[in-house]
Amino acid sequence: MAATEELSGILMRRQAINDKLEEGLDIKPKYKFVNVFTEFHEFSRKEIKQYEQTFNKFDEGRDGYLDLNEVKRMMERLGAPQTHLGLKAMISEVDEDCDNRISFREFLLIYRKARAGELESDSGLEAFARLTEINVDQVGVNGAKNFFEAKIEELAKTNKFHDEIIQEQEEKRREAEEKAVRKQRFKEKSAIFQH
Repeated sequence: MAATEELSGILMRRQAINDKLEEGLDIKPKYKFVNVFTEFHEFSRKEIKQYEQTFNKFDEGRDGYLDLNEVKRMMERLGAPQTHLGLKAMISEVDEDCDNRISFREFLLIYRKARAGELESDSGLEAFARLTEINVDQVGVNGAKNFFEAKIEELAKTNKFHDEIIQEQEEKRREAEEKAVRKQRFKEKSAIFQH
């Protein structure tokens, strides 16, 4: 039944858009794609990549979205299972495009809202953000202190992405050089067998 209702909702939205287009009205998109690295400037590139790994770990369908069942399994694995209504409420709290799924961009909104204190204290999203962020009990007070000092330092940087991009480029260049050296050694060793 839920799939029928979901399809019905999608078709009704599409029909409403078509009706407005026939009337000559402008349709403004509800959202537009933006680079997550520029939109979520409060996170470092490294943090965004870590969040992406977390997202991909729970995106079992590999479709770029977390649907209701994937969110359910995610919360169960984290030890904070939710009711069906709780899961729907979690999704709707960040589902800006109203497709009843969480995209990676919407996934990042969870962490943005958590940092800003905008998540309801008893919501599943607050529990999720808490369970996937730093745990003072595990790293200790000094670890948390270092974590937050590092966060403050990152926010103070005016061009934090520039350094990270340069580091990534240097790592790729080093990897390419190492690959070329290995390839050359292989050619030299294979030349021995060809003579």
